Amino acid sequence: MKLARYTFDNRTGIGAVLDDRIVPLATLDPAAPASIRQILAAGPALIQRLSEALVRQQHVGIALVDVKLEAPIPDAQKYMAIGMNYHDHAQEAARAGVPVPKNQLWFNKQVSCITGPFDPIFKPRVSEQMDYEAEMGVVIGKRCRYVSVEDAPSVVGGYFVCNDVTARDWQFKSPTFTLGKSFDSHGPIGPWITTADEIADPHALQMTLWVNGEQRQSSSTGGMIYNIWQQIHELSQVMTLEPGDLIATGTCANVGIALGKFLQPGDVVKVAIEGLGHIENRVLPEPDFA
Repeated sequence: MKLARYTFDNRTGIGAVLDDRIVPLATLDPAAPASIRQILAAGPALIQRLSEALVRQQHVGIALVDVKLEAPIPDAQKYMAIGMNYHDHAQEAARAGVPVPKNQLWFNKQVSCITGPFDPIFKPRVSEQMDYEAEMGVVIGKRCRYVSVEDAPSVVGGYFVCNDVTARDWQFKSPTFTLGKSFDSHGPIGPWITTADEIADPHALQMTLWVNGEQRQSSSTGGMIYNIWQQIHELSQVMTLEPGDLIATGTCANVGIALGKFLQPGDVVKVAIEGLGHIENRVLPEPDFA
């Protein structure tokens, strides 16, 4: 099931994507929760019930072209991301003199960076090294702690496409990376949450990024050094993971800093992942702060 948050006729709601339409969840179940976080927290039984109801709605819904897709989980409590987690990206970093970490390298993106799948991303006035990173996102679906690698699949609620937009000159100011990863608008996610039952193997999906139609990144998600289950295991040793928590699972080679090509106003960045859809964001100058 593809769960989307959308705005139509000046109202924002939750719906399920069916082909080229979006079916409001209230049509499937008037008692359905009001947020995707709550839907995931309710568990697989609710998702199965909604999926079965969706099959019967063959001629109901709003055309996708008529809605504005919003960030599916704008109210995440955590947005964690792992660095240098693809073999080819770690190798290109090593060639630039950045040591390959011996353990999982985690940082957080402040949740205030989260923005919609087709919203603009702003070039900060204080950064000249705005970069892209195509990544597959994971959303936690079950409150959990001390999760084994073997049990990790059971706590995944779904998957999404994300771009870990990074201000490189700010990233390297601090060993935590947090400042360079957390500028406003630098966390586009979406276009929806594809529930875990729809993805047979999240480590076998094609991931591609384009800038202005030029392919920059292309890899299988099987190129991870630490797979998703290992990542969840590691994080859950430290913190309780909650429904709606987001994890960015790493990027592949050919980031902008490696190519000497940073993002500029007017650029359009598109990230697509097999089975999950795509997001597309235009770079604009940062607006005046109000």
